Amino acid sequence: MRLAVDTNVLFSFFKKESTTRKLIASVELFELCTLKSRIEELKRYKEVICKKAGITQREFNKSLKELKIFVEIIDDEKVKEFGKEALKISPDREDAPLFALALALNCEIWSNDKRLKNQNRIKVLSTSEIIKILKNFGIEV
Repeated sequence: MRLAVDTNVLFSFFKKESTTRKLIASVELFELCTLKSRIEELKRYKEVICKKAGITQREFNKSLKELKIFVEIIDDEKVKEFGKEALKISPDREDAPLFALALALNCEIWSNDKRLKNQNRIKVLSTSEIIKILKNFGIEV
């Protein structure tokens, strides 16, 4: 299953014992993708992430390198042609690039932002819904 991953999910990767980290790092059932701009956003919030995750900046840098192993980074320019359509679908203008990615890849979105479900074009799955899907395959996280 291919998923376009939202920044709020990626933030959780930095917490060492998080379920999200385990899902991203160990489940081969998913092909995860995000935009380069979302990685840049993580870097901009480095200090906040370090504080909330209880990690050092060095640990942040190491985790970011690990994240790039598990999540394919796609240049924003590659989904630009889907921008207008994404703006029509996305409940929030700031999330339109994520919807453009999902349209470009013809895939679902992994996000814990409930507002993103306020549309009927692209399926948005929360972490708890991902866990339920895995349980249906007999995979415990």
